This record gives sequence, structure tokens and C-alpha cells, in this order.
Amino acid sequence: MAALQQDRRFIAVIGDEDSVTGFLLSGIGHIDQRQKANFLIVDAKTPLTTVEERFTDFTKRKDIAIILITQQIAEEIRHLLDDHNAAFPTVLEIPSKDQPYDPSKDSVLKRVQRLFGE
Repeated sequence: MAALQQDRRFIAVIGDEDSVTGFLLSGIGHIDQRQKANFLIVDAKTPLTTVEERFTDFTKRKDIAIILITQQIAEEIRHLLDDHNAAFPTVLEIPSKDQPYDPSKDSVLKRVQRLFGE
């Protein structure tokens, strides 16, 4: 298990401009040797296929430990979040400026509730 965690040192973010910018200002931004960033800013013009591809790419990267995604965007790719069952990277849904967090929609919270029989 330690080998799985050892190289995972980055956080990826998928969200609206304000949410992603806030995380980038905190210092999580990184661009690797392939010129691939660990973030995606999504707006009304961003195709859903781009969001799906980047999420899938983030889940396959061995240097990402956590993927933060705004719940509003998570709803659009819910099928991918529900299919992701690996421990790493962990996917966490966060609120956005325009939409508060709704725990009833969070796939991780639903899994925990099923685990405890709720």
C-alpha cells in the first residue's frame, strides 16, 4: 500500500473558473513533462467529452492522490464517478460558487452509507 501512496503527491481539480483559480492560488497547480496540467476549468463552452476525458486521465495518473470536482460538474459525469472504485486517486465532491454542496448527491457519501447499512 505504501508504494501506491509514495508517488501520489498532487491534487487535481475540475471545476468552474473561480473554484479552480482559488485552488491554483493556494499552490496546487502543476504541469508535468507531457505538458499536462492537474486542473481543468469548465465553463458553458467546455464540451462534456473534454470533462470526461480529463477525469479519466486524472484517474489513470500515478502522481495524483486526490481529485477535487465541483458537485455541479460531478453531476454531469456521475456515471464515471460511480464507476470509479479505486482508493487512489480519491474523488471528492466540493461546492461551487453557484451551487452549495448537497450530501444526498455525493457518490462517496452514498458508498459510506451503504457500507454502514444506512
